[in-house]
Amino acid sequence: MNKNGTMWLDTDGNPIQAHGGMIEKFDGIYYWYGENKAGETVLKENGLHRVDFIGFSCYSSADCISWKNEGLVLKASDQPGSPLHKSRVGERPKVLYNEKSRKYVMWFHLDSHDYMTAHTGVAVADRPTGPFQFVREMCPNRFDSRDMTLFKDTDGKAYLIYSSDWNKTLRIAQLTDDYLDVNGVYSHAFPEQEREAPAIFIKDGLYYMITSGCTGWEPNNALFGISHNIFSGWKLIGDPCTGENARQTYFGQSTYVFEKDGRHYLMLDHWNPSNLKESGYSILPVRADNGHLTVSFQEYTSL
Repeated sequence: MNKNGTMWLDTDGNPIQAHGGMIEKFDGIYYWYGENKAGETVLKENGLHRVDFIGFSCYSSADCISWKNEGLVLKASDQPGSPLHKSRVGERPKVLYNEKSRKYVMWFHLDSHDYMTAHTGVAVADRPTGPFQFVREMCPNRFDSRDMTLFKDTDGKAYLIYSSDWNKTLRIAQLTDDYLDVNGVYSHAFPEQEREAPAIFIKDGLYYMITSGCTGWEPNNALFGISHNIFSGWKLIGDPCTGENARQTYFGQSTYVFEKDGRHYLMLDHWNPSNLKESGYSILPVRADNGHLTVSFQEYTSL
């Protein structure tokens, strides 16, 4: 069993490369998508640690404990000028299934090496294990977009939630019916609060959103907010983490909340900026009740 806060291994005994990712269940199987950072970490002239873009990995599991490597489902390109060129940034892939089109749709943060472009990328596949075909690079509703996630509501409508205005504000944009674009309906949450790494879920008609502060690769304290409406009324409540190292989110950063057997779990990345391929993971239980949210650290999570 993999230990929280450390590197995790797949069924072949190799380190799992699925950073900044998500876990979702499709047709009875859980799929974990994330950034493959198996390359060399280099320190750029702008002071940022980075690995050349390799692509996005996928792992599958029946129990969320043993993970089989399904390979790269979207690969970087060596072709100069390609939006997926290895010199660019590809982060935080999220995948939803669209019942109408019967397609799996991926959104991700797509950027230049210096993080100045701040766009999103969209790709689509016929199967959860891909291969995903790149559709477009875009600036959603003409706003910059960095850390982002997807959320599918109980009515089937889907939303892109992303850090914007140079990370000062989180924006919430509704997607088109096929999930391949934004439809022009959008709002914002937590203006001027400088939050990133959003992870959102709904329970008993109440929306919860966990976010991180903007401190680069360094850990900080998480905060959560609640709202009865996904577009308006968001209110910051406080830090959901409890116990030792709670103020540093257990030295991790939020990436996604998923549901298994009626319980919610928070995924964390434990970034190792000097060697990003050795960054670890945690999956921690989330307790949500009438606007109260608690995340507690466990050495091993029972799923």
